Amino acid sequence: MLIKRKSIEQAESSRRPARKPKFAPVTLSEQDGVRYLHFGTEWVQGAMRIRKPDWPELEYAQQMMAWMLFIESPRQIAQLGLGSATLTKYCYRQFPEAQVTAVELNPSVIAICDTMFKLPPRDERLQILEMDALDFVEDPANHGVFDVLQCDLYDATARGPVLDTPEFYAACNDCLTEQGVMTVNLFGDHPSYNKNIKAMNFAFDHVICLPEVHDGNVVALCFKTRPTLDDAALAARAAAIVAATKLPAKSWVKGIQSAR
Repeated sequence: MLIKRKSIEQAESSRRPARKPKFAPVTLSEQDGVRYLHFGTEWVQGAMRIRKPDWPELEYAQQMMAWMLFIESPRQIAQLGLGSATLTKYCYRQFPEAQVTAVELNPSVIAICDTMFKLPPRDERLQILEMDALDFVEDPANHGVFDVLQCDLYDATARGPVLDTPEFYAACNDCLTEQGVMTVNLFGDHPSYNKNIKAMNFAFDHVICLPEVHDGNVVALCFKTRPTLDDAALAARAAAIVAATKLPAKSWVKGIQSAR
């Protein structure tokens, strides 16, 4: 996760040498068989049910997979902000033909995911990059590459994304293939929400927000190309997802329909 990052505009205008970023401490808690990741505060940055380490435990993390309604067989998936590695692990296990990349600035988060959250060893399908998510999406080598981007970039207070400008989201759009989809974790009851929605609408052809879930999380689906929202096709796809994964895909369809 990125901590206390200046805005893109400030970073671009500054010519001072880059300083080593300051990170909040990475801490853990456990309750009722679930292990939680924190950054030195009570705010939850990720969760893993110890007996089901590859299952996305939190409802918002399940909603972050709602791109599955539109993309059945992704070849390239990127996660911006590793958290507890929930989405990275799930995508790696669920899509054996896909290349999965996670981008995380804090080396302590990567280490804790390896040791306490059962992040799989790196191989030809899985890479974990210790770098700034902004640098990753602005790299021309990553443009037009990814079918799916999943963005969950929060600091220790966990109340709003640390990268939230139109320029950042435009760079994310650049990384997608023509039919690519990005999902973003937002907080609906925080002042950052409207700023992010405005920036996303600037950068993407179409944006849909699913209904708010626990603790105010709102997942936005951002489309490089506006999708065809056929109710019958979405219902059929949702039924297939439920049968194959047990993810609550039918509720995603209802959320999309309610957002129209």
